[in-house]
Amino acid sequence: MRNTSFFSRTILTAAACLLSLGAHAQEPIKVGVLHSLSGTMAISETTLKDTVLMMVEQQNAKGGVLGRPLEAVVVDPASDWPLFAERTRQLLSQDNVDVIFGAWTSVSRKAMLPVLEELNGLLFYPVQYEGEESSKNIFYTGAAPNQQAIPAVDYLMNDLGIERWVLAGTDYVYPRTTNRILEAYLKAQGVADEDIMVNYTPFSHSDWQSIVSDISRFGSAGKATAVVSTINGDANVPFYRELGNQGISSLDIPVIAFSVGEEELSGIDARPLVGHMAAWNYFQSVDTDANAEFIAQWHDFIGNTDRVTNDPMEATYIGFNMWVKAVEKAGTTDVDAVEQAMIGIKTPNLSGGVAVMNKNHHLSKPVLIGEIQADGQFQVVWETDGVVPGDAWSDYLEGSKDLISDWTAPIRCGNYNTVTQTCSGQATDF
Repeated sequence: MRNTSFFSRTILTAAACLLSLGAHAQEPIKVGVLHSLSGTMAISETTLKDTVLMMVEQQNAKGGVLGRPLEAVVVDPASDWPLFAERTRQLLSQDNVDVIFGAWTSVSRKAMLPVLEELNGLLFYPVQYEGEESSKNIFYTGAAPNQQAIPAVDYLMNDLGIERWVLAGTDYVYPRTTNRILEAYLKAQGVADEDIMVNYTPFSHSDWQSIVSDISRFGSAGKATAVVSTINGDANVPFYRELGNQGISSLDIPVIAFSVGEEELSGIDARPLVGHMAAWNYFQSVDTDANAEFIAQWHDFIGNTDRVTNDPMEATYIGFNMWVKAVEKAGTTDVDAVEQAMIGIKTPNLSGGVAVMNKNHHLSKPVLIGEIQADGQFQVVWETDGVVPGDAWSDYLEGSKDLISDWTAPIRCGNYNTVTQTCSGQATDF
């Protein structure tokens, strides 16, 4: 009897373990979505929330990841930068998400950064940024300055003959750091101090009359002048409106923007903006089968054929697909395993090429410059020949030119000084 009872208990224990394993296999993999759905950045970020939800739905239709469904956990940090840190902590320590897709502004990303590193979370950041940062816990799927700002200035200088430069931005870390890089780059190209005008305005700035008048006067010195714009969020609408009010067209003083895309233009009359430009790594107007399929999927998901696509959406699409591949490659959602599996992952972009995740956690991306059309779309007027690897550290800043980011062995450091051969920032020994 004892043997029979022991055998029965063994069978029951084994069955319970199998049931437990089966139940775990069906537990959802939680995907954090941290984008502002209210406040000044909602004009840009709400669409990215919807993009992640679309990707989650599509992946679940394919059977999920590792045999487990994905569950999106959406929180709204409301364009409140300290709240990004609080919501990151909530997602990681209370909601127990396995990955976060989110943030737009660099100030929000930097608010999240110490929490991500403390709790070992994983963020996919889908927007152009200023560089000068590298973290084991972040994959930067938007453009670094050498994939947007520097090529844009080269185009204006070499193709349009621009000699005077207005660097206009919103007053926070991304515009200030990007413009510091651009000032150094312009001076290295022989541009004099008096031919560079720098201006910063607060988020949601609405009174542009005097600033646009200053720009007009600056551009009346007999030299071809352009505005390089890092103005972010809803302040772009009154800025472009005031250009029109003062009769400044793209033929007079062209504007090339790094934070204005199809989404921002969809809410305004774009006709006065025709000929002004933006530099991105993707435009909706790109004519490829992959892009046509993505646009069709987006319209079907959102239920509105008038909704546009844009560059941060493509960066979200690329990052999400890479994360899925990395999890499947690692066989787990463990952050350290996924981080290492991500390096070298390739996935098609929407422009007909292939995105590669490099060892510095930045993508190789094409660079495109487009002119605004009356319908709010962009006509591509210039593009790189192939993809450009993203550079975390600027070659034009004294404190950065000797730094590299390399998260592979033996360096495994985000701030590695190639001269002193030392790591001055976050490093890992795993």
